[in-house]
Amino acid sequence: MSKTTIASIETILARVGQRNQLLIKVVTEAGIVGWGESGLSAREDAVAATVNHFSDFLVGQDARQIGRIWQESYRSQYFEGGRVLTAAMSAIDIALHDIVGKWLDVPVYQLLGGKQRDVIPTFASCSGRTHEELLEKVQRLVDGGWDCVRTYPGTFDGLQDDVIYDPRASLHPTAEELIAIREKFGQSLSLGIDLHHRLSVAEAASFCNMMPSGTLDFIEEPIRAETPEAYGVLRGMTNIPFAVGEEFSSKWEAARYLEAGHTQFMRLDICNIGGFTEAMKVAGWSERHYVDLMPHNPLGPICTAATVHMSAAVPNFSWLETRQSCVENLGFHDPALFPQQVEMKGAVYVVPDTPGLGVEVDEEAIKKQTATHVEPPHLQRPDGSVTNW
Repeated sequence: MSKTTIASIETILARVGQRNQLLIKVVTEAGIVGWGESGLSAREDAVAATVNHFSDFLVGQDARQIGRIWQESYRSQYFEGGRVLTAAMSAIDIALHDIVGKWLDVPVYQLLGGKQRDVIPTFASCSGRTHEELLEKVQRLVDGGWDCVRTYPGTFDGLQDDVIYDPRASLHPTAEELIAIREKFGQSLSLGIDLHHRLSVAEAASFCNMMPSGTLDFIEEPIRAETPEAYGVLRGMTNIPFAVGEEFSSKWEAARYLEAGHTQFMRLDICNIGGFTEAMKVAGWSERHYVDLMPHNPLGPICTAATVHMSAAVPNFSWLETRQSCVENLGFHDPALFPQQVEMKGAVYVVPDTPGLGVEVDEEAIKKQTATHVEPPHLQRPDGSVTNW
């Protein structure tokens, strides 16, 4: 019996807190279990089907051959790449690193060259229906130790019940919110906003011009990412740093932004871009351009643990997104389902020294958490036309 030969690959789709999580369980012939997570939210069934396709040729292979498995998974179909395929590859790649770390009795960051930091600083997110509510939440975060806060447009809060959204009408109220935060908390607080690619180039430029210089430290995903040249145009119209990359599904997508200077923070998502294997390549490419990572991390404990290990192992790092702050109660990291996970101490994650990822899953409990059908809001402008979620 080989300790590292892959014996089975299983997908587990479960409702955890306020969202579904697609977990991947890889087991070797000797019983070593590796856990991964997919990041393509609301399209989990498509990713699970892809994992099943990959399982046909991965079972029986040596889990230690992580790089080769990545290449075979990517190149084994004529139509390479795409977010569904790489989300499946990401989950498998993370699980294989978990297995090898456990087999060697070392934390995953040791497989990546060792840790370069002991704790991982985070940024937290908040929004509010009024300025007073928003300022109160930011105050709670500052009191909790956060020195970087990201907001969402208050005009977008609660849109689950209302599919009408006017991006242009949101610009001025959102700018006023950010100005109010900066006036109250001064320049010691790093401040950003996630626009979720809802604006056009003209709208994004207008928004940036509405705020005094120094209001924002970064603006995240102001426009869609399919056309890097559009980001080049916008880059020439504002001096606010961009945080882009959570939608990228390969180093090739990331390269176009890094080489052209279209992003100043790399928002890669380890559960979408191709796992550790691809993420570390993008991290190195980012370092070459003096771009720090600001990883996307909106999922569960497995995604968080994987991102913490990656963040510990790279020199170029700013903040890691967390959804475990004192102003969010999302339930993604339910300790009843994940009895062992990465520790959060104040506003930082503590890099774990346990073998593998350092996450344990209560399989019996999590398999009882029935996933619910999720479809993101299909937003419309007031004139009836479709706009971006």
